[in-house]
Amino acid sequence: MKKVAIGIDIGGTNTAIGVVDKEGNVMVKDNLPTPTHGDIDKYIDDLTVAINELIKSVKLLNEDSEILGIGIGAPNGNYYNGTIEYAPNLEFKGVVPFVKLLKNNFSELKALALTNDANAAAIGEMIYGGAKDMKNFVMYTLGTGVGSGLVVNGELVYGHDGFAGECGHTMLIPGGRLCGCGTHGHLEAYCSAPGMKRTAFELLAYYNATDSLLADKSFIEMDSKMIFDAAEKGDEIAKEVFKVTGDYLGQGLADTVHHLSPEAIFLFGGPTAAGDLIFEPTKEAMEEHLLPIFKDKVKILPSKLKAGDAAIVGASALVWKELE
Repeated sequence: MKKVAIGIDIGGTNTAIGVVDKEGNVMVKDNLPTPTHGDIDKYIDDLTVAINELIKSVKLLNEDSEILGIGIGAPNGNYYNGTIEYAPNLEFKGVVPFVKLLKNNFSELKALALTNDANAAAIGEMIYGGAKDMKNFVMYTLGTGVGSGLVVNGELVYGHDGFAGECGHTMLIPGGRLCGCGTHGHLEAYCSAPGMKRTAFELLAYYNATDSLLADKSFIEMDSKMIFDAAEKGDEIAKEVFKVTGDYLGQGLADTVHHLSPEAIFLFGGPTAAGDLIFEPTKEAMEEHLLPIFKDKVKILPSKLKAGDAAIVGASALVWKELE
């Protein structure tokens, strides 16, 4: 019998669902809009329908498939309580007992667990990716925000309340840029994809760079992919955006190393597709800010999770972790 798990990644605009085997292969997948209406009961009903359709599809592929459980990655997901709590980019208000609500429809499954999306990515990296043989590592996810999952002695660190590991909200520059959380100067305000855009506009203004490939882009229009494309074409402003971002990120990673002494730090997300443009300045800045006892010990590595399926695979990995 082929044992499989369901992974669900809840994003601000889209919810991705997939059925994943124990080797990390996505057998079937689908998605549905994350609702803007804020009606959690209706969303659970719609999600249940989508999950059941995927189960039917995977049974057609392999009628002996056994669905062991559901793993969910969500913003502000609390592993201990199975709740989504005050997620700023979701329309569901307050504390949502997500696992309890979904379990009412899938009580026969052996495992149903939820955590935040960066923690899910870290578990995915540990089970399926580049951290298979590591007991101490950190996963940083770079996207709309900056998330992190911390693994110490082979276990994910949740802290006493389930919310440990918010490295994206490390104080980088007191009184600096406004972060999405409402505080000033956090790492996320500088190293997320929107943070890179803000850096680009600061540099365009500083150098009065009217000849830059980015100069004719509006603030709303520009994204990190445009910055990467311009850097690939040799645009000096775009290249400096990656250098500045790497400098900030390396500074933040040095703090993480001082706290945890990991074997490696994995980077995942859109900006990491730039390769050496982001990895080289990040590594250089991290080493510059490290205590001598930590220098040249910690690797900075790209995630080995398949980009298109990583969120689903990471969430599904929660099931295998629950059943260990």
